[in-house]
Amino acid sequence: MPALPPNIAIDLNSDMGEGFGAYRMGDDEAILDSVTSANVACGFHGGDPEIMARTYTLAKAKGVTVGAHPGYPDLWGFGRRDMAFSLGELERLVAYQIGAALAVSTYAGHPIRYVKCHGALGQQTYHSAEIATAVCRAVKAVDPSLVMLSIARGQQDRIAAEMGLITKSEIYADRGYDETGFLVSRKLPGALLKDPVQAAERIVRMVREGAIETTSGAYLPARIESVCVHSDTPGAVEMAAQVRTLLEKAGLTPVSYTHLRAHETE
Repeated sequence: MPALPPNIAIDLNSDMGEGFGAYRMGDDEAILDSVTSANVACGFHGGDPEIMARTYTLAKAKGVTVGAHPGYPDLWGFGRRDMAFSLGELERLVAYQIGAALAVSTYAGHPIRYVKCHGALGQQTYHSAEIATAVCRAVKAVDPSLVMLSIARGQQDRIAAEMGLITKSEIYADRGYDETGFLVSRKLPGALLKDPVQAAERIVRMVREGAIETTSGAYLPARIESVCVHSDTPGAVEMAAQVRTLLEKAGLTPVSYTHLRAHETE
């Protein structure tokens, strides 16, 4: 496999802690062996204090950076359905969840270093400048040193930087991209990539090109600094391992730099 361009750093992240009570979602402990950053649910679309604390503790033991993963208060729909809130309400919903993540992660001895929105909320920050601004205002108000992890080419990526937040841009290993550079709807064919090797090979191509590969094979330029594998995707454990393996074979070992905080970049 051809080597990747020099001076590239890539973080490998996964959404975790998304069970609730006795219900479990994904094999977090196994995926933590491959990723460098863990986006931990904050109790609204999934997660609870026990799951949060356990996930932070596991991540600490494996040397994995942790972040808050706020979403809509939609346990039934797993945070993947749009919900109507005013911008002020949305700002406070996000602040509330970041506060919970800060508290429980600090309690577990492994404080969060970044924020990444989940599901429908994350997708809306891609399209809507107003919603992206509300999220960024919440992050900046609670802790402006937290990194904002955003979907590549979206509104939030731009707005976070304009607001003075540290911003990192991510792509997805397990999701298809349409010709605009956004995710194919989960209701349509090609939305979910299930073959671990094919998904990993596509990630290496995208990192090499510095661009998103669409379903037609076109490439759209994008800033790529992190790669996500959803923990609830079938075969997620193997996919995360394959992505890491093929990146390493191409000369790039994933490393978490979402641990950066504002005072460390001054």
